[in-house]
Amino acid sequence: MNIRQNHIPVHQVEPDGRGLDGEGSVQVHLEPDIQIEKAKVFAVYGKGGIGKSTTSSNLSAAFSHLGKRVIQIGCDPKHDSTFTLTKAMLPTVIDVLESVDFHAEELVPEDFVHEGYNGVQCVEAGGPPAGTGCGGYVVGQTVKLLKQHHLLDDADVVIFDVLGDVVCGGFASPLQHAERALVVTANDFDSIFAMNRIAAAINAKAKNYGVRLGGVIANRSAATDEIDRFNAATGMQRLAHFPDLDVIRRSRLKKSTLFELDDAPGLEQVKAEYMALAEALWIGAEPQPVTPMRDRDLFDFLGFD
Repeated sequence: MNIRQNHIPVHQVEPDGRGLDGEGSVQVHLEPDIQIEKAKVFAVYGKGGIGKSTTSSNLSAAFSHLGKRVIQIGCDPKHDSTFTLTKAMLPTVIDVLESVDFHAEELVPEDFVHEGYNGVQCVEAGGPPAGTGCGGYVVGQTVKLLKQHHLLDDADVVIFDVLGDVVCGGFASPLQHAERALVVTANDFDSIFAMNRIAAAINAKAKNYGVRLGGVIANRSAATDEIDRFNAATGMQRLAHFPDLDVIRRSRLKKSTLFELDDAPGLEQVKAEYMALAEALWIGAEPQPVTPMRDRDLFDFLGFD
């Protein structure tokens, strides 16, 4: 079978042509039989290069240290979300499906799920060939495979690490599975601009799905004053703060989570912050009724002419 011809889902719209997820929306919708029913599900978003994969992987590691059974799903064609957990670049779900001509029944779990640090189960969804398909299809097929092989039955936590900002309905599709969406941001205009757009996407998905904004994770920032000012104006809340420390940068170079590294300046504090974040999310992050700004208003708010 050819992914280009037979595997791209049709966008669902109302009879009058309007989208189901808000004005103008033509987003891909969740099939009822591939819902994640038991685990706590988090979708991690943020501007490209902000450190979502580092954040997701260390958060997965922290959950594992709480004794939770964790699945991390990377949703980026670069397929490097789980790099520090597995010490390898894993084959993607799309790669393994293509290898069996998209006959999913020929696959076994070991083909697409790999055990990483402290038992974290790692999956790289990958993406369709450039310019030919939708990221929503890839996410849907990944969850469907996990469910068909009963890999979600015993999971306590599922973390989706999602490509960049929300730029289309396909990359917003993990929001259809998630209970809470988390936004990773730095204390600068571009990161906060992306966070504002992501908050708008979460609100759109919340019209028809159970996802709600869970909070903001400040990353790679010595200060959080602009993040906190924006949060106060829009109803968002900061859950954790990870400064721009050399040990965090080196962890990726060493193909390791922070929990595997020897002592270094700031390391114990950062690990404690990740553990506190995992504990708070497990107890339950209260939904935040965010009101995003319009682009022009955000420019004015952050002081740009």
